[in-house]
Amino acid sequence: MTTVFDFSARRLDGREEPLSRYHGKVLLIVNVASQCGFTPQYKGLEELYQRYRPRGFEVLGFPCNQFARQEPGSAGEIEAFCERNYGVSFPLFAKIRVNGAGAHPLYRHLKQAAPGIAGSKAVKWNFTKFLVDREGRVAGRFASRDEPDTLNTEIEALL
Repeated sequence: MTTVFDFSARRLDGREEPLSRYHGKVLLIVNVASQCGFTPQYKGLEELYQRYRPRGFEVLGFPCNQFARQEPGSAGEIEAFCERNYGVSFPLFAKIRVNGAGAHPLYRHLKQAAPGIAGSKAVKWNFTKFLVDREGRVAGRFASRDEPDTLNTEIEALL
């Protein structure tokens, strides 16, 4: 059975990182953007990361420019924006596509494992969240409007 840990992704610094590095951790995988109405969720994501990281939790941010071009910056600009405005310290990856023929293989897997409302496979907007258990299985999918602090119960159950 394919799990999240079977994939790799490029970090903002250009280094390819196997997601197997996170085996044994609970993950929250989020497609992020710097110029979105949901961008303030970076603060809540960082708070979750700080609260649960000591217990084996990671937030993985994947910038995406597919939705109204709300992530136009370079890797350096994205990193600086996140650090300066939200104190983001969780791992950020290189900009990817989450929908369509060019979708990153990780996102093809996530969408297949946890379809959206009415079975939709597409990610509808920035800040869609996928919760992954310690074995790399997708345990839940949450919409953009779901604030990070509403996920505490689901995260606690997996920790």
